[in-house]
Amino acid sequence: MSSQSTLADDDLFGEAAAEMREEVEAHLEDAEAALPDPDDVWEAEADNVLGVLNALKSTLDVGDAAEHLRQAKKTFIVGQRAEAFDDPESLEDRVESVEELLGSIEEAGDLVGDLTGTMPQLRSQLQDAAEAADDDPATDSDAES
Repeated sequence: MSSQSTLADDDLFGEAAAEMREEVEAHLEDAEAALPDPDDVWEAEADNVLGVLNALKSTLDVGDAAEHLRQAKKTFIVGQRAEAFDDPESLEDRVESVEELLGSIEEAGDLVGDLTGTMPQLRSQLQDAAEAADDDPATDSDAES
């Protein structure tokens, strides 16, 4: 192989590495852009707790962000194994940061989902207990004493 071919191969590798880095960064930007808006997570308009929880659960959906992160990780791993990046640590840190944030959002969504199922049951149990207390004659005589 001639030195001219080697130079051309090195140039091509350098171009490919730059394109891979750009692709990883673009997917990370897309993932970050698809994250829930902080105000939407914090502020809610609803008539009751269940309405707030349902709105929050919808807000915490990370569907597109998760897919963009997956694509960023795939490209990053290939580039890292090929030793194509000059500074892989900065990209790796950013990938990990977005991944941790998505994990936190998904965990919060699971907790909200649990509460969404629990709150109506709790309300029903409290209503039953209040009705039972109203119907209990011992409670009525205690109140008269």
